[in-house]
Amino acid sequence: MNTNYKTIPSLAMITVMGLGGCHQAKKQTEKPGLQKPNIIYILADDLGYGDLGCYGQKEIKTPNLDTMAAEGMRFTQHYAGSTVCAPSRCTLMTGLHTGHAKIRGNSNVPLGKEDTTVANLLRDAGYKTGLIGKWGLGEQNTSGSPNKQGFDYFFGYLNQIRAHNYYPDYLWRNTDKVPLHNKIVIADKGYAKGIGNATVEKNEYSHDLFTADALNFIGESADTSFFLYLAYTIPHANDEYWLVEEHGMEVPDYGQYADKNWPEAQKGLAAMITLMDRDIGTIKKKLVELGIDKNTLIIFSSDNGPHNEGGNDPLFFNSSGGLRGQKRDLYEGGIRVPMIAYWPGTIKQGQTSDHVSAFWDFLPTACDIAGIKTPKNIDGISFLPELLGEEQKTHDNLYWEFHAQGGKQAIRKGDWKLVILNVANDEAPITELYNLKNDPGEQNDLSEENPEIVAELKNIIHQEHVPSKEFPFPDEN
Repeated sequence: MNTNYKTIPSLAMITVMGLGGCHQAKKQTEKPGLQKPNIIYILADDLGYGDLGCYGQKEIKTPNLDTMAAEGMRFTQHYAGSTVCAPSRCTLMTGLHTGHAKIRGNSNVPLGKEDTTVANLLRDAGYKTGLIGKWGLGEQNTSGSPNKQGFDYFFGYLNQIRAHNYYPDYLWRNTDKVPLHNKIVIADKGYAKGIGNATVEKNEYSHDLFTADALNFIGESADTSFFLYLAYTIPHANDEYWLVEEHGMEVPDYGQYADKNWPEAQKGLAAMITLMDRDIGTIKKKLVELGIDKNTLIIFSSDNGPHNEGGNDPLFFNSSGGLRGQKRDLYEGGIRVPMIAYWPGTIKQGQTSDHVSAFWDFLPTACDIAGIKTPKNIDGISFLPELLGEEQKTHDNLYWEFHAQGGKQAIRKGDWKLVILNVANDEAPITELYNLKNDPGEQNDLSEENPEIVAELKNIIHQEHVPSKEFPFPDEN
C-alpha cells in the first residue's frame, strides 16, 4: 500500500480554526511528518442505551467508558442503523439508511461490487484499514467479503450466526481459516441448523483474541494513519446455548459479579460488559504509550438495543434506559443507542450532545476527518462540526425499516416519530405517532389527534423507501 499520501493540518490547527479554517488549510503547503487522524470505531453488539454507567446504569460497572464520556462527548440522541445486526452494520459502512441500503434484514445478502464503504474511501485516502470482530455483510467467496470491501486486514467472524459462539472452532484471518482449540457441537434444527453452534470444550475466547489482535494492529500501524473497525460481539447471546444446556451469556468468569444474588445469565451479561470496558481501557493506554492518543478519534456505540436472548432479561438492569422496546423493535429502545466520542485535545471535555444523528452519518464524518470528498447520494451528514464545537447541520428526517415480524417502518422528523407495524402483512398496518420531546418513552399514541402530521410523515416514508428485489414493501399509494 502506498503511504506517501498528502496530509491535513495538525489537530491543534483543526481545533483552533474550526471547519472553515480546516478546509482553507488544505490548500496550503503541507508539511512532512504530519499524519491524518487515526479513527477507531468500537461497536458493541446488542448493548442497550442504559447499559453503561454514563447513561444511568447502576449495577454494571463501566469505568473506562464512563471516563471516556467525561473526557469527551456523550451523545443522547444517536441512533443505530437498524434494530438488528446486518442492516445496522450496512448503514454504518455505506452511509445509506435502510430505505436505500443493499442489506435491510438479517438474510444472507452480501454487499455488492457497486457498494462503496467507508473502508474503501479511507484506504484510497492512504489509511491502513483493519476490521477485527464481527462482519456479517458477506461470506468469503462473495462480493461482500471484508477484503473486497476496503479492508487491508480482517480477523474475526464472517457469518453472524457463527458469531453467536464466543468459543468457535475457527476464525477468519483475511481469506484463511484460523483453527482454534475449542470443541463445538453444531445445531441440528431451527434457523441456525448446520451453522450455529455451542462449545463443549472451552479454551480460546474470541473476545480476548480480538482485543489482542486490535492491540497488535494499532502497534503495527502507529507510524501511519489507520482506521480500525473493532466490532466486538459482546454482549450478544449465544442463541444455540440449548445445545449445552447453559445460558447464552458466555464469558470466562463472572468476575466481580460472581457472588451477586442474580440469575446466572444476568451475571454473565454484566461480566461481559465490564470485560469489554476493561479492554477498551487497555486500548486507550496503548495509544498513550505509542504517543498517538491525541491524533486518534475513538467512537464507541452499539448496533441496536438490548436483547432478550440466551436467558437474558433486559428489564433486570433496565438495559433500555427507560426507553420503550428492545432489539427488533423500531421504538426508541430498539434503535437509540449510546455513542461516545473521545479525542483528547480536540473534543472539549465533558460535553453532552443532543444532536440527532445515526449510523449513516459515520461515513461522511470519516471523510471529513480524512480530508477527502464525501460521495454523493448518501444519507449521512458529517457530525465532525459537533465534535469540534462548530455549527452543525441537522437531518430533515431519519428513516428505518425492518424486514421481519410482518415488516416495520419508522421515521423521525423533529420531535415527531411515526411507527408503522405489519407493513408487509395482509392485515391493515398499525400506525402510531409519538412526540419524543414530551414522551420519550413512547407511551401516548397521538396519531388520531394529528392526522395531518401522520399524512406528512407517511408521504416522506414513501419517498425514503426504495424497494429492492430482496426487500420490497407494498406501496400504499
